[in-house]
Amino acid sequence: MRIAFLSDIHANREAFEAVLADCEGRRVDRFVILGDIVGYGPDPGWCVERSMALARAGAMVVRGNHEQALGTPASSMNSAARAAIDWTAQVLDQRQKAFLAELPLAEREDDRLYVHSEASAPARFRYVRDADAAARHFAGCETRLGFCGHVHRPALYALGSGGKVTPFTPIAGVAVPLLAQRRWLAVIGSVGQPRDRNAAASYAVFDTETCELTFLKVPYDLDATAAKIRAAGLPESLAARLHGGV
Repeated sequence: MRIAFLSDIHANREAFEAVLADCEGRRVDRFVILGDIVGYGPDPGWCVERSMALARAGAMVVRGNHEQALGTPASSMNSAARAAIDWTAQVLDQRQKAFLAELPLAEREDDRLYVHSEASAPARFRYVRDADAAARHFAGCETRLGFCGHVHRPALYALGSGGKVTPFTPIAGVAVPLLAQRRWLAVIGSVGQPRDRNAAASYAVFDTETCELTFLKVPYDLDATAAKIRAAGLPESLAARLHGGV
C-alpha cells in the first residue's frame, strides 16, 4: 500500500489541488491528513469539503491546533493566525465545523501513529524541531513509526537501539528506507504554508511493502493564493510569506 501524507494544508486550495494532482501519478492507495486543514489561507470551505470527501473514501484525518482553535477562542496564537481563525469561523458552515471538531487527535494503524504534533501529549501541540523533542515523542509512542506535521518543515528522526535520536534532513524525491532495527518519526512538511525556504507545497508518500518514505515538493500558483488572501482582507503577512517559503 502507498500512503500519501498531507499536513498543514492551511486553506490553500491551489497547493492542495497541486498535491492531489501529483498523487494521481504516484499510485497512491490511501490518504492521511495530519491536521491544520484550515487557518492562514483563503479557501477553508473548499479545503474542508475536499478533506471530507477524502475521508468518505477512506482517508484518515486528525485534528490540528488550528481546528482546535476554532472551538477555543482563548487559544494562544499570534495576531495574524488569530485573525485568520476568526475569519475562518465566520465563513465555514456548521456541517464543516462539526467535521473538524469531531476529528481525533491521533490515529493508529498497524505499526504507525498519525498525529499533528507529537505522541507524548497530542493536545498540547508541541513542535518537534530537534532531537530532544523527537525523543519526547518516542517516549510517548507505542508504534515503531510515527508521522506528524505542525512544524511546516520536512524532517526525519531515527531512534537506535542505544537510545540515541539521530536527525536527518530529507531530500525531495529521494526514497528513504525506514530500517526495521530503528524507530522513526517523520515530520511531514506543509502543503499550504511551507517554511523550509522552498515555496513549493510539501507532502510525502510511504510504501508499506518496501518501507520507504519519499518526501516530495510540488509547485503551485502561489500568486493566486496570495491574491485571494489579500482580497479576503486577511493579514498581509500571510500572503507575503508564501513567496519565500518562510
